[in-house]
Amino acid sequence: MAERILITGITGFVGSHLADLVFEKGKDYEVWGTKRWHLSRMDHVMHIADRINWVDCDLTDPISVRNMLDIVKPDRIFHCAAESFVSPSWLNPHRYMTVNYTGTVNLLDGLKQAKSKAPFHIPGSGEEYGEIHESELPITEETVLRPVNPYAVTKIAQDLIAFVYHRSYGVNVIRTRAFNHEGPRREYVFGIPWYAYQVARIEAGKQDPLMKVGHLDDRRNFTHVRDMVEAYWIASHKCDPGELYLVGSEKPETIHTFKNALESLIGMSRVKGIKYEQDSQYVRPTQVPRLIAKTEKFRNKTGWEPKIPFERILTDTLDYWRGRIAAGKDR
Repeated sequence: MAERILITGITGFVGSHLADLVFEKGKDYEVWGTKRWHLSRMDHVMHIADRINWVDCDLTDPISVRNMLDIVKPDRIFHCAAESFVSPSWLNPHRYMTVNYTGTVNLLDGLKQAKSKAPFHIPGSGEEYGEIHESELPITEETVLRPVNPYAVTKIAQDLIAFVYHRSYGVNVIRTRAFNHEGPRREYVFGIPWYAYQVARIEAGKQDPLMKVGHLDDRRNFTHVRDMVEAYWIASHKCDPGELYLVGSEKPETIHTFKNALESLIGMSRVKGIKYEQDSQYVRPTQVPRLIAKTEKFRNKTGWEPKIPFERILTDTLDYWRGRIAAGKDR
């Protein structure tokens, strides 16, 4: 009998790539995905939509969640649904807490009531660490949390309530904190896809060769989304419930500033002489200057290693936006 895999947020960036991965693994798995009736964007899953078992669910409604769990009866869960774009979180903190925290509580409580033993993966974020000093690098599982935006606070709350449900009720929570992962299907409200989107528009003659950007000096370790979803899959099978694991690339060649990424994408363009300038509307009230993780605990536990180089992250993202714009899908 096929194992039932539930992916919340399956229509999003990470969720859709995770669904692709599960389908690649064959007929031993049955993929179920949540959507909000006709409101969910289907762009990222059109190529697999007829293979997904769909269930309507509003994760912020506990009755809706319990009904969804009764229908699916999942054997394994990946909770990818979230409000993840940092910038609007300052103006919409209640929305972010409702979706990211309350939605997670509803799922956890539903699993508790159902006495489910399904592994329940919670993908946290490196943003939770916030204001990290150079002397504190690399970040480990023990590094102090200093969140500097409401989004990060909601992800901390999500992670900690999951730990509570594991310790108090035995819910099989798998906790990870993922550092920056990028690639095709990531919306252009984020840094690298925003640069790639503008380069593609310039190439298509839809924008003057001047790019608008935000703060560029923040430094990250970058992982391709396809490597990251493979890490999530392995984590669900090999990691100890309740334990925290940091996930991401940490080799020197994967560590870059956003300025490095921007200038590399400009260098890949078919148009020469592209310039860029900072625009205040893309600068956040507070910055997270450095997120560089030490992922030894996760790698030792699972044997996972990222395979896709940083340059491929950029080319895949640029080619994705070239394709969308050529198809008339600028938005």
